[in-house]
Amino acid sequence: MSAEVTSDDEKAAPAAPPSPPAPVGFFDSSLSEVRKQVFVQWIRTVSILCIFVLSVLSLFWGSQYATEANYPSLHVWVVDFDGQVDPYKTDNTLVGPLVTNMTKEYEASGSLHLNYQIKSPADFNYDPWAVRQAIYNEHAYAAIIVNPNATSLLRNAITERNTSYDPTGALQTIIISARDENTYYNYILPDLSIIQSIILSQFGPLWAREIVSNTSTTTGTNLSTIPFQVINPGIGFTNIDLRPFTPAVAAPAVTIGLIYLIIISFFNFPFLMGIHAQFMKSDTHPPLKVPHWLIWRICSALTAYFFLSFFYSLVSLAFQIPFSNQPAPDTLSANNPNAYGKGSFVVFWMLNWVGMTALGLPCENMAMVLGFPWSSLFLIFWVITNVATGFYALDLAPGFYRWGYAWPLHRSEFPFPHWTL
Repeated sequence: MSAEVTSDDEKAAPAAPPSPPAPVGFFDSSLSEVRKQVFVQWIRTVSILCIFVLSVLSLFWGSQYATEANYPSLHVWVVDFDGQVDPYKTDNTLVGPLVTNMTKEYEASGSLHLNYQIKSPADFNYDPWAVRQAIYNEHAYAAIIVNPNATSLLRNAITERNTSYDPTGALQTIIISARDENTYYNYILPDLSIIQSIILSQFGPLWAREIVSNTSTTTGTNLSTIPFQVINPGIGFTNIDLRPFTPAVAAPAVTIGLIYLIIISFFNFPFLMGIHAQFMKSDTHPPLKVPHWLIWRICSALTAYFFLSFFYSLVSLAFQIPFSNQPAPDTLSANNPNAYGKGSFVVFWMLNWVGMTALGLPCENMAMVLGFPWSSLFLIFWVITNVATGFYALDLAPGFYRWGYAWPLHRSEFPFPHWTL
């Protein structure tokens, strides 16, 4: 009886699962279809990646392709106030006409140079300080100002034997390097140095002839009684940088650090996606309505960016980028003035929050639409296009890149130097 029971139990027992097939070589005939499928998918994926790399990296290289051809997009104003403002009004000026004439000759030359524009003092209500304000407001990249008393002080220094005469009081060069450090130091300052040398080299012989030809009427004695700096160089430039780019530790905040802002905002999605999914998939509760789920996604992302941008901003504060200095007038050179005083850090934080939101929400959307791993391609595209239009002067880029003015990184970096550096 027990034998029969045992036999029935054996019949009722489930069959053992079949053992997995033994591994075979890569070129085994049983893998022919799989090999074909893998080859097709591999070729297709690599081809997509190659085309993507060629296309996206071309956007970055292309932003610098026509830099030299676009030099004229960098405007430099030349404003001659010499003898134009009381009490120095006169028709017999020397410095102003020389500067404007040399500028016109340099502009007409075939050499590679910036776009020098002769502006009338009337455009600035005969106020040299208005020129400084215009440069601060980024209406031009630089300005060369001939001071109203340039010729008068020079000639008076001879007649009055003024040993305290300062040649650099004749001319001013106004820049704001915090606007775009790379553009100023790579392109603008070298060219300004060239035109300054041209002006000074041409002024020397002209001034020497005037001194010699008018010795009897201007000195009454001989050249040895004239202060040496009046004879040579006679005139010079005062170089004024309204907002120098300092300190050096501020560079990451307006360059590479902004790339990290994109990456941090992108990785907000994969880290939080599993948390969001709990509203939609569960055996213990009904799923959340899709519109409510999307509203939750947006609100939670904005809140996450709020805190992430705060800790991102703390890094700049920890490394002593100044955020509590007093403001300074726009027209005076100052190192690290803060337009909002002790509240500047909060403004900086809010700027980063808005920037992270503008950078992060498109990443969130594309991650949902494309899924992984294709959403990583959007991240690369987003980083490269933002860097190409945010780290380099768009005035030097081909016209195609004008869309960069609307890109988040350009808008995040643009206001920073005016109130912090």
